[in-house]
Amino acid sequence: MTDHDTRCHELVADCRLRAATDLLTHTWDPVVLAALRAGPRRRRELRAAIGGISDKVLSDSLRRLLAYALVERHAHAEAPPRVDYALTGLGQSLVEGPLRALGGWAVEHGAELLEAQEDGVGEGAVSEA
Repeated sequence: MTDHDTRCHELVADCRLRAATDLLTHTWDPVVLAALRAGPRRRRELRAAIGGISDKVLSDSLRRLLAYALVERHAHAEAPPRVDYALTGLGQSLVEGPLRALGGWAVEHGAELLEAQEDGVGEGAVSEA
């Protein structure tokens, strides 16, 4: 076990795994990242590609993803002003790695997951020791 593994085990709240999983806690963030996989897009193109996302939620998501350095904003000096959003190298690595794997898992097991949710399987299964 490395020093980092020991530290993560002792201080789970400070673990890099927690920081990485925080990227998935906002419902729309992974969806916005996936929509940018095809290349740079303007806000209206993102909204059209995603569907069902409000302008406010898209703004909040883009703001978070910019703060995490997963997305970059390019303002073009033209009239009317044009702004594109694109994945950074870090964002691309997240989309092509863990998000792609999660997407594959969802395709393979999504029906089971939805069925379990509909059936209420596991309700009350977690108990305190």
